[in-house]
Amino acid sequence: MTTLRVLIIDDEQLMRTVVRRTLEKHAVSLPDIDGQCRFTVEEAESAEAGLALIDSDAPDIVLLDHQLPGMTGVELLGLLSQRQPAPEFLTVMMTAYATLENAVLATKRGAEDFLAKPFTPEELRAVVDKATRHLLMIRETRRLAQEKRQIRFQLLSVIVHELKAPLNAIQGYLYLMKDLPAEDDPTVHANAIDRCLVRIDGMRKLIMDLMDVTRLESGQKRRDLTALDLRDVAVAAVESVAPEAAGRRIVLNLAAPDPVPVTADRGEMEIVLNNLLTNAVKYNRDGGRVDISLRAIGARVVIEVADTGIGMTSEECGRLFEEFVRIKNDRTRNILGSGLGLSILRRLARLYGGDVTVASEPDVGTTFTVEFAAEPSAVIS
Repeated sequence: MTTLRVLIIDDEQLMRTVVRRTLEKHAVSLPDIDGQCRFTVEEAESAEAGLALIDSDAPDIVLLDHQLPGMTGVELLGLLSQRQPAPEFLTVMMTAYATLENAVLATKRGAEDFLAKPFTPEELRAVVDKATRHLLMIRETRRLAQEKRQIRFQLLSVIVHELKAPLNAIQGYLYLMKDLPAEDDPTVHANAIDRCLVRIDGMRKLIMDLMDVTRLESGQKRRDLTALDLRDVAVAAVESVAPEAAGRRIVLNLAAPDPVPVTADRGEMEIVLNNLLTNAVKYNRDGGRVDISLRAIGARVVIEVADTGIGMTSEECGRLFEEFVRIKNDRTRNILGSGLGLSILRRLARLYGGDVTVASEPDVGTTFTVEFAAEPSAVIS
């Protein structure tokens, strides 16, 4: 239930009483906010008294008479229109002496609507209902704009934070190479260059992940849905992580004896499998194992990737699919990542009418399960 404060500025006591009685029993239905809006009414017998109430605690809607003792309603509007920031309430002018000149002047000074005297309770309620909906729409627009600015600020803050560390590292290695004597051991230079390249690869991954997120959210990512065997995508994903896995003696085992036909965008399937396998190797222990299984179950497809890595607690699993979330502890401190891969993975799974789940145990391992529709017609919209 929303309650708006209405200020009636009129020198006629009877008029103020009629407005109070009409509005305090009135409610506006607001389907967009799933509720109703009711009103409380305050009174002022002059523009000066109304201005004092506005200055002490601004109302939401002002019903302002034009003909007032002392300052007129239009003059009060002019005074308020010069204020910075501009008042956030809406004003409805009430007058028995409506002229085109006054209407134009009042509109220029910020009047939202007009109500000709004498008016019926139905006419009063209709004007107030219109002003209420407009006011709440303005406030919701402002709220969304502020929320958008806040999200943009948070996004930029995270990007700056994620890029600052690798840039500092690269700068440090470059200064190290600069300060080393020319006749120094070339392996030191090579090691510094290798570390710079690793950091650059991390920044490139962050940038590409950000592009994937924005394309998915904006709906601008071009999709090419074609018939394919998911095993072919899985084989390519295994081959892409095989060098790193071999360097750490991690065994990769792909179990997909039967074809797994899907109608999908191959690039999106590559993102899903590459993210799963990259994480399975990255967070595994040396000499560990990664088991990948693909299954077609009716009209659904199930991908399961299990590793023997460092694992996670249930609390860490609960935060895993949020954007820019990386599990940070003593075991993951030196593992690079953007914190976007699993968020993208979930978005894609849901795009295909499915989802992704995780089961994990610290120091034992983690299993990711992705399930989705094999055909676009089965996708849940």
